[in-house]
Amino acid sequence: MTAEHGLIKTVAQGARQAKSRFAGQIDLFVEAEFEWHRHRKSELHRLKEVHVLNHRFDLRKSYRNTLVASYFSQLLEMVLEIEHSEPEMHGLLQRAFTWLGEEGGQRKGVIHFEKEITKFLGLGHVGAQGIMQIYGKLPKSRDHCLDFLK
Repeated sequence: MTAEHGLIKTVAQGARQAKSRFAGQIDLFVEAEFEWHRHRKSELHRLKEVHVLNHRFDLRKSYRNTLVASYFSQLLEMVLEIEHSEPEMHGLLQRAFTWLGEEGGQRKGVIHFEKEITKFLGLGHVGAQGIMQIYGKLPKSRDHCLDFLK
């Protein structure tokens, strides 16, 4: 997710090769500057270069943090359009990941994140109920996430 382009899909050609220029740079929740080449006929673009700014190792240290960060990502992927700039949502995700790294996954954080999303969508602070009304579902990982955080 980028502030300028919103959600984009890229493929890193050769990333699995032993001497790949992407080695150690592409991972879950990494904050990075990257260069990509837009594909004319597909929404799957070619990743050209990556410069990691923050590996966010703290989000992968515990299952709890990884679970919550994954849910946040899945929820944004569900409510946002591909390649539609949403700087507020990008900022929300950045703040959520920072909070997770500092405080750890908590139920109140998940509820707050959902309320912030509905606020940005123009639904008020209704949270999960508002998302359910508009999209008819929530990511399947939500129930597991909330059960785990009890």
